[in-house]
Amino acid sequence: MEGGKEGMKKLFRFLADLLSSVPLLILGNVLILWQYDVKYKIIFLLFLIICYLTVLFLPERKQAESRKLAVLSHGIRLIRQGCICSVVQIFISGGQVSRILADNMMITPAPDWLNYRLIFGNLLIFLLMLAGLFLGGVCRTVISSKQVKPLWYLLLLLFWWTPIINLILFHHIGRIARKEFYFERAKAELNLTRQESKICRTKYPVLMVHGIFFRDWQLFNYWGRIPAELRKNGARIFYGKQQSAQSIEKSAQELHQQIHAVLEQTGAEKINIIAHSKGGLDSRYALSKLGDAPYVASLTTINTPHRGCAWVDDALQKIPVSVQNWLDRHYQKIFQVLGDTSPAFLEGVHDLTAAHSREFNQECLVPENVFCQCYMSQMSRAFSAPFPLWFSYLCMKAFDRNAPNDGLVSVDSAGLPGREFRILKPSGTRGISHGDMIDLNRENLPGFDVREFYVNLLKELRQKGF
Repeated sequence: MEGGKEGMKKLFRFLADLLSSVPLLILGNVLILWQYDVKYKIIFLLFLIICYLTVLFLPERKQAESRKLAVLSHGIRLIRQGCICSVVQIFISGGQVSRILADNMMITPAPDWLNYRLIFGNLLIFLLMLAGLFLGGVCRTVISSKQVKPLWYLLLLLFWWTPIINLILFHHIGRIARKEFYFERAKAELNLTRQESKICRTKYPVLMVHGIFFRDWQLFNYWGRIPAELRKNGARIFYGKQQSAQSIEKSAQELHQQIHAVLEQTGAEKINIIAHSKGGLDSRYALSKLGDAPYVASLTTINTPHRGCAWVDDALQKIPVSVQNWLDRHYQKIFQVLGDTSPAFLEGVHDLTAAHSREFNQECLVPENVFCQCYMSQMSRAFSAPFPLWFSYLCMKAFDRNAPNDGLVSVDSAGLPGREFRILKPSGTRGISHGDMIDLNRENLPGFDVREFYVNLLKELRQKGF
């Protein structure tokens, strides 16, 4: 039944687009109409131009749609109408040429060049009109869509002049953007219905702690679209603000300062920590070694290598020390420009080894009075994530063929003894990578909504009284 309803919706949507394309097709073939004795030609032409400008510049905005969604919807509509007009125009132009050829064969062997010039003139007008539709649609899609990858725009830039191929590319871009639009509109409507309940308004504020090789930059949020989604549902969000790469001990000291800064700013007695990757290790050190356990209600680790990364041990043994030092020096130079005061690439990497983790796990236990839970995802194949995760996934598979992993951390490494451990298994062939768990690529994964995952995570913490 649901499939039938969806099919009917698509049919009605296509018919509506086809109907709204009629004035555009008439405008694109206006020279042919101009040869007939039609009254009020100028008024009719002005009407067609107004219809075209309305389609081109006047977006539709419905309830629960943000300005961004309205722009995306408008871009999709322009691309779709451009494709429809292109296909219909092929039949119109073919019919015109066939009729002229038939008339010439019946009346005179000399071709009617006037009619041919009429057809070419119409074709030029149609192509200009079509260029406006496609250009307007693609520009709106570029500025509002996060799911259409740059590769498709590059292919379109290379093949926009190639018949059939350009239509296929336009159709594909429009289809991806359309899926994104309906997905985002459904989320907007869902957030609207639960706006009053504020399901992410936990008792204590939330501190989100990033992993290694990243910072909490304002221009590129480590957590992607997740914080904004949580705030829409009532959450109070703060960031760990530790440097990108340091030893666990130094990062934990920075985290310690941020914990108390948040407590002072909010007046709260405790905080909830959500930590990704190495951030979970930094948080554990702060709780067990720096006396922050009384100020933390809960610790949730996401894809954290609690037992280390054995492949890192192997890599450090095989990579020459000179190469390691070269990487360390250049990393420091780059990240000092980006805001770090004392980045230490090798210190951070060495603390992720399995050898270091054995000692760390004996000394840095999460106190029993802090609620702790661990989540872990896994990839199902290498190319379900972009570089470098697909490369590291293959390296981990080569190191241990039987160990499922997320591209950086093995599933076996992500749990803590005696603590709740949940594995997020992939649906289909896509899988969920290390970066997917922080919305690194801003990608809507089939079967896994990362933003809704964090919404439900805070909802559960709220229900537990945290």
